[in-house]
Amino acid sequence: MGSLDGKIAIVTGSSSGIGEAAARSLAAEGVSVVVNSSSSVEAGTAIAESLPTESIYVQADIADEEQDKALVAQTLDRFGKLDILVNNAGWTTRVDHRDHEALTNDILFKTMEINVYGTWWLTRAAMPALQETEGCIVNVTSIAGLRPLGSSLAYGMAKAALNSLTEDLARYCGPVRTNAVAPGLVATPWTEDWDDLHAGTAAINPLKRSATPEDCAQAIMACVTNT
Repeated sequence: MGSLDGKIAIVTGSSSGIGEAAARSLAAEGVSVVVNSSSSVEAGTAIAESLPTESIYVQADIADEEQDKALVAQTLDRFGKLDILVNNAGWTTRVDHRDHEALTNDILFKTMEINVYGTWWLTRAAMPALQETEGCIVNVTSIAGLRPLGSSLAYGMAKAALNSLTEDLARYCGPVRTNAVAPGLVATPWTEDWDDLHAGTAAINPLKRSATPEDCAQAIMACVTNT
């Protein structure tokens, strides 16, 4: 028996990395998880099937508002309710902060569409169901939204927007609880070739390493379980 038996969660971007670790941690406590990704269908399906609870995989690109609505609708069709939304899906690419010309509009728009617009659209679609269950939202943001760090200026702008959104939702959308987990550099498949950044993080971090997806999942679980 888990502490969250019978709860239903959507975890976006959960076919690998932080999202996968969060999905596994939630399922270990009895949560049925809707595993999601925009393209990694085989990996996402395998994760959903490996979880110890009744869980499913739903492909959806959160940068598409209609797909966000469909993701929530499929969750409600299958499980009848929604208790937890983990907004983890995101996108970035490395651009030198000093090279403004390299930060093209294509990069800027994609960063905002996935990290900011998509998170908002999915949150808006899920809010009525979360209000019914007095559920919770956890937004995976970044310390790049708090200080000049991260992979690009666009990424910092996007994560700062999510931090602001989190505060606004927390203040005005009770009884739904909204929190953010804002990690630094995390060792995921996305960052596996960022050797210089991992080395720099290890040099200044008391643990002498980057964060792991499991570290982030523990923080997410603290937000979910602490009422």
